[in-house]
Amino acid sequence: MEESKQHFLENLLNDTSFNNWVFKSNRNDIAFWNNWILDNPEYIDTIYNARDIIKGIDFEEKELSSDFINDKFDLVFEKIQSNTLERSKKNKASKSSNKKLIGFSVLLVASFIILFSIVNTLNFNTEVIHKTGFGEIINLKLPDGTTVVLNGNSQLKYEKGNSRDVFLDGEAYFKVKSKPSTKAKFWVTTNDLKVEVFGTHFNVNTRNEKTNVLLDEGSINLLLENGGSKKMNPGEIVSYSKINEILLHEKINSDFNYALWRDGTYIFNNISLNKVMKYIEDAYGISSEFIDEETKNIKLTGGIPNENLKICIDAIQKSTGITIIEKENKLLIIKD
Repeated sequence: MEESKQHFLENLLNDTSFNNWVFKSNRNDIAFWNNWILDNPEYIDTIYNARDIIKGIDFEEKELSSDFINDKFDLVFEKIQSNTLERSKKNKASKSSNKKLIGFSVLLVASFIILFSIVNTLNFNTEVIHKTGFGEIINLKLPDGTTVVLNGNSQLKYEKGNSRDVFLDGEAYFKVKSKPSTKAKFWVTTNDLKVEVFGTHFNVNTRNEKTNVLLDEGSINLLLENGGSKKMNPGEIVSYSKINEILLHEKINSDFNYALWRDGTYIFNNISLNKVMKYIEDAYGISSEFIDEETKNIKLTGGIPNENLKICIDAIQKSTGITIIEKENKLLIIKD
């Protein structure tokens, strides 16, 4: 149990969402972690230990801040002083020996804190993680110049010093910065496949146990988990699942039923309302219920902005002529 908590602590230190909670910089992350703490009280000590470490240690520096050292010094001094005074009463030790013991203990703990800082600086934070909460969209610029729009409930991570090899869980739109001088490739890895890129614009969605890739510009090559590969041209979409061995490779046109996401907007073409609501559930972490079953088959065509749940709901209502009521973290779909 202790080993798992130590591993959990290390993950918290590198988690962007948790850091946002610590510094109160994102409302979605604050709400998420407050609820998580209520549901997992057995981890409360680990949570607050991680919080104190993040607030007290700047991992980009090689030494502790003076405020952190002073705060820890005062806390340690008070605790040691309390313990040594009790010990002195029991052992009837002299006042001078207590002072020496306190001084030695404080020096020992201060040395441990500095050593702990150095070790953590060397071992932690080697992985960069960008994570969004439900309904949150962020724009990223990677160190190599590539831009990424990360959709809600998604995570992008890569090793420091190698931002051209990323792992995606969720959905993101990429505009990869080409490197003509070195011809350096850019890689996007999912649970189903690897996207091999030189410089192009494309969308990747890993939801519902499959990966969808839509190419807008340039050309990319997909290395499938089963050992196969697919070369894509602009305007094509590929859907693949390693679990079900399903592969779809189509050219998008007005006759093709598709759903895609670009820069905060879902674009649907002849997609059933039932499938549309699945996209909303994934992005916002909210469930939906059809009061009238026949409304599931209503087809939707057009753009739906998803940067705000209320605007998203309003757009769906206007496009389909149905009513959506939000109640107790659930969307009730009713036929007018």
